[in-house]
Amino acid sequence: MTEQLPATTSVRISLATFDPARFAEVDAANKRSSKYLTPAIQQLPGLIHYYAAISPQGSMVNVSIWDTEEHAQQMGHLKEMVVLAAEELEAAGATFVRPIVNHTISWTPSDEIQF
Repeated sequence: MTEQLPATTSVRISLATFDPARFAEVDAANKRSSKYLTPAIQQLPGLIHYYAAISPQGSMVNVSIWDTEEHAQQMGHLKEMVVLAAEELEAAGATFVRPIVNHTISWTPSDEIQF
């Protein structure tokens, strides 16, 4: 990893599960939600990276990297995420693990670790 992250970097992880038989339905809802989530998320200050991933085995994860915990918390109030996308994905069969947790980075492979 060559990217230097701020010492205050926070990782937000949202996890959902679904019946693998509903993969196509959940995948389609996930792709539809990206159309309105992407512009809304890109406007939030502090975003470093955002990843959405889905598995045919019945899980999906959204991982976002933020410059601070405060900026990561914005996702918990973003209407496009907490209302529109959540409703669309839940209607397709996804169940979100609550609460969604933010994690402060404690080390990366590029850090010098001293024991």
